[in-house]
Amino acid sequence: MAEPSRSAYNTGLVIGIIGEIMFVRYRTGITGVVVAGLLAGCASSGQPGAGSQSDPNPVYHCGQMEIRVTSGENQDLLGIDYLDRRLLLKPEASASGALYVAPGDDQTRFWSKGERATLTIRGETYPECLVPGAVEVPFEARGNEPFWRAVVSGTELRLERPFENDGVKRLEVENVLADRHGREFLAKGGDLNVRLTVARQLCEDSMSGAQYPAQTRLTVNGQTYDGCGGDPQRLLRGAEWVVEDLAGAGIIDSSRVTIRFLADNRVAGRGSCNRYTGSYQLTGEGIGFGALASTRMACVPALMNQEARFLGLLGEVSRVRIGRHGQLQLSTPSGDTITAFQSTGDTP
Repeated sequence: MAEPSRSAYNTGLVIGIIGEIMFVRYRTGITGVVVAGLLAGCASSGQPGAGSQSDPNPVYHCGQMEIRVTSGENQDLLGIDYLDRRLLLKPEASASGALYVAPGDDQTRFWSKGERATLTIRGETYPECLVPGAVEVPFEARGNEPFWRAVVSGTELRLERPFENDGVKRLEVENVLADRHGREFLAKGGDLNVRLTVARQLCEDSMSGAQYPAQTRLTVNGQTYDGCGGDPQRLLRGAEWVVEDLAGAGIIDSSRVTIRFLADNRVAGRGSCNRYTGSYQLTGEGIGFGALASTRMACVPALMNQEARFLGLLGEVSRVRIGRHGQLQLSTPSGDTITAFQSTGDTP
């Protein structure tokens, strides 16, 4: 896919670098969609989740991880296919929704209701699992030049209008249109007619460089403004990232360096020889890693040197982005970059 021209960088918010990236992350037919057409008519008629309930083997995206829910050989069991593995879970009582738990392991469970689900594997809870096109709730979208902000929560849309200083307007969402590529929220209040369209495609803010998992378009009384939306942590979490290059020096053959972004702003992985843990903070300006602690196993000097270089670079990282081929790029102020790709297997 060719790089977008400068003319595509309108209203201060970039809709960019889409096709190849989304092929890596969302293997659901989104790749071939023309963005302009998707944003102009994203949602066909229907209610949120329409179509997902009729699929006997629905697909969800839990951040970066795609899962498929299937029936086990025993119809009382539920199968969860992810990466190179399958989980078999049995039904449990739940006050609402449907709950399934792995026999003998209550730290592995799947709960679903409508188009949303929660998956926990061996005690690690993944980002909210969504059927293709669904959005997290609350969902926040925003744009700049001019600034605007819209937050959808339940049946309410809270709007900060472009060019206006009249505070937050609270509107009732009267209709939601849905398809596997996104959602469209229609709201009215007073003299305002509002349409917020959400397309599940990577979006980049040209002012801050921050990336978001959705492109958005706000229309207020016929005036249209483009923006970005969604939780940027969904671009990082749900995957094990395997490092393939450290500041242009590559990686020692047969060594393994990994990064996992976990709940509660935690990070963990393998440095080369030892396992490490720590914290991270993702903001609109970039990313920062807190103090990292690691185990103290000794390895051959080459691996120990590579580990020290990796952990040193990670501690200096200030920027993060997803590249055009789906790679994670973590960069320091001096320009050194850690490059990693998603693992295709599950590492216990």
